[in-house]
Amino acid sequence: MGVFGKGKRAYRAPGRGRVRHAFAQLVRFGWQQALSCVFPVVIFSSLALTQLVPLPWIPRYDWLLVICLSMQAWMLRTGLETRDELKVITVFHLIGLALELFKVHMGSWAYPEAGWSKIGGVPLYSGFMYASVASYLCQAWRRLAVELVRWPSFWLVAPLAAAIYLNFFVHHYWIDIRWWLSALVLLVFWRTWVTFEVGRQRYRMPLALSFVLIGFFIWIAENVATFFGAWQYPDQSASWRFVHFGKVSSWLLLVIVSFLIVATLKRVKGRHTPRS
Repeated sequence: MGVFGKGKRAYRAPGRGRVRHAFAQLVRFGWQQALSCVFPVVIFSSLALTQLVPLPWIPRYDWLLVICLSMQAWMLRTGLETRDELKVITVFHLIGLALELFKVHMGSWAYPEAGWSKIGGVPLYSGFMYASVASYLCQAWRRLAVELVRWPSFWLVAPLAAAIYLNFFVHHYWIDIRWWLSALVLLVFWRTWVTFEVGRQRYRMPLALSFVLIGFFIWIAENVATFFGAWQYPDQSASWRFVHFGKVSSWLLLVIVSFLIVATLKRVKGRHTPRS
């Protein structure tokens, strides 16, 4: 019970208000996160729907492309996404598509189903899966009023992002330096914090921790995506199995590239936007 005593001054159990407030804040934070994930949720729902219910007229991969394009147009028209955010998302679509073309060519994974909108064995909808990560980052940034504390110099951030992205290609021909790059990320962002607002209160966490958390949840989403046939790893050709946990490191590095690009563009945009 929250109140003790009878005929005496009422005593309220300590911490009850704090627990209630913390729970309310957690709900608010979860709701803002859910709103920021609208695009990824539509993609995964479409993967499940088209796997369970065959759609007529065109192949499944082409239906997914139509759904992604329609969703993108709807978000822009309704104001859920701004034109500047669309530009960022388009950049990520192209970056992701280039990575997909290379990885499929090298046999890292495959898209076994037929499709009219496939180039080099890669369906065009696949770029939207990378774009959805950028969409989440842009929307969460805006909804949670994200700010960065002690952000490193551009001349440290830009080469680091480029090195991480290039390593996805180069390690097929040379050594894989992802762990060295991960250590470098910790070194560069050791003093950097991300702050965000929930219910008019600001919170903060180490930026490196946010990278790990986002990468982990993308790995969970990857398992859902492969289960519904979004793509297929070589060890999943006979039957579906969990994606190796080591893939978290790959997604972590990709999230870092995504975040660095979004953060840099946000800061450039902020410098060129007059303040009231």
